[in-house]
Amino acid sequence: MKRALCIAAMVAGLVLPAAANAVNVKNLDMGKNVQVWYVEDHTLPMIALTASLPAGSAYDPKDKAGLAAFTADLLNEGAGSLNSQAYQGALSDRAIKLSFATQRDHLVISLVTLTENAKEAFQLLGLALNHPRFDPDAISRVRTQILSSIAQENEDPATIAAKAFFATYFQGHPYAHPVNGDAASVSRITRNDIRGFAQAHWVRNGLRISVSGDANAATLQSLIATAFGKLPAKWPPPIPPVKHAGAPGVKVIPMPEPQSVAVFAVPGLLRNDKDFIPGYVANYILGGGGFSSRLMDEVREKRGLTYSISTSLDAMKKAGMMAGEVATRANGMRKTIEVVRATMRDFQQTGATDRELADAKTYLTGSYPLAFASNVGIASQLNAFQRAGLGMDYVQKRNGLINAVTLDDVKRVSQRLFSPNKLTIVVAGSLQKGAPVHERPLPGPGKPPQPALPTRPAQSAATAPGPKPPITTRSTAAKPREQRRTMPAAGTVTPAPH
Repeated sequence: MKRALCIAAMVAGLVLPAAANAVNVKNLDMGKNVQVWYVEDHTLPMIALTASLPAGSAYDPKDKAGLAAFTADLLNEGAGSLNSQAYQGALSDRAIKLSFATQRDHLVISLVTLTENAKEAFQLLGLALNHPRFDPDAISRVRTQILSSIAQENEDPATIAAKAFFATYFQGHPYAHPVNGDAASVSRITRNDIRGFAQAHWVRNGLRISVSGDANAATLQSLIATAFGKLPAKWPPPIPPVKHAGAPGVKVIPMPEPQSVAVFAVPGLLRNDKDFIPGYVANYILGGGGFSSRLMDEVREKRGLTYSISTSLDAMKKAGMMAGEVATRANGMRKTIEVVRATMRDFQQTGATDRELADAKTYLTGSYPLAFASNVGIASQLNAFQRAGLGMDYVQKRNGLINAVTLDDVKRVSQRLFSPNKLTIVVAGSLQKGAPVHERPLPGPGKPPQPALPTRPAQSAATAPGPKPPITTRSTAAKPREQRRTMPAAGTVTPAPH
């Protein structure tokens, strides 16, 4: 009964009311090249941590794609004197939730614990990071799970399109290969490869930590030192620059499916670009705003070509892109691509309307506090800001930056970003010709207004609205390898925090 009550308290902590402007973010000095932010909140007896390490798939050796994800998948498979079963039992017995996600640039770790179990939780995390076992039986079991997952992905048109898109768009760069690797590369990975990767990338330098919950600075300093203090103070080799991104045109991967899937993108912006926030607002209007977006109106509402189409402004360390995804019947894909290009061209040339900009600002600023509605959300959002190189004051500054965007800003950045001639499009399925689709005028300044669309429900602004490619996630709650998908198949680009 006591354990059930503890778990109930933890769940309640996941939805703790909060607001962005009420979050008091403080810095904790944990030494050179380590950044720690924390929010002290004693409302509930729980602590949530999100940490990122420079251990993403972009660091995979050329012939060992999937090594970063494979190594991360072993993080809770035994450490120190505890084998896999004992380690997971120690977490479960104390209602400690440990999960991790391999992205292209980072390994992101999440830890949630009740305050009374915090010491043991941070000790167990530190044991996994500093003394992983990498037992042969665990490696064999996880390898089988990964290969099974890859086999399933290779039958899914959305995943096939996404993998081919990244291979095409980032050809020759580490961002090109699948985060989880392929069957051949995963089969080549050895125990020595895994040990070597952990030693080189589970390090202090570049470590970013955010914590929210029931602990003061002195307690957190001790807990964090327990988990991360013994990591080696060194840098991993840098990710190479992206010298060329994009391959304009349409690439088709033939599949005998009634529905085709397209993943598309144009070059975007790095997170430190002065036009990033205007670009984020512009993308919301074009394709990131659900039923209020131009692309949804043109492709779905007017022509009935798809159930959903969406875009997002994504940023990695070395490259940015405006990426989107759409699925339609096989004989409608050619027309869908035509409409996407026409809508982008119109928006690039005419920009947004007053109403579109006002509606975008209302939603983007109004939904932002939802990202801070729990200790888990606060830790996750702050760590996303850290990974993007933003300062602590961005929490308070962000809505002001959104509200400062003008129509001229949107038009300028749209002309810079949304060139249909730069679209890289990968289709899994076919481009069969279909029946003619009735055309209607594209919206824009000076054109007849479109009927008002229903207001969509508010959603969390912890990540950008729009397509959110899958993040490979493992946790103590589900040992079979899982994939949490929000945008089918575009790989593991994490939308930049806004």
